[in-house]
Amino acid sequence: QQMYGCELSSDGRKGGYDQHGYDGRDFIAFDKETLTWTAADPQAQVTKRKWEADLAFNQHNKYYLEEIC
Repeated sequence: QQMYGCELSSDGRKGGYDQHGYDGRDFIAFDKETLTWTAADPQAQVTKRKWEADLAFNQHNKYYLEEIC
């Protein structure tokens, strides 16, 4: 399961979130400020390492959440 969303605050700042779940539980979530992923489940460590190794993927996620979304 994936859930993402975008926010526009009253002062014009843009925000957003991207988080994933598995089997009804939190799995992994994106921190767009640090371009890292937080693994909420021990099995998410493999995904975390793979996604964090791809800087372009993370930069695109941040850009999408702050500009396109």
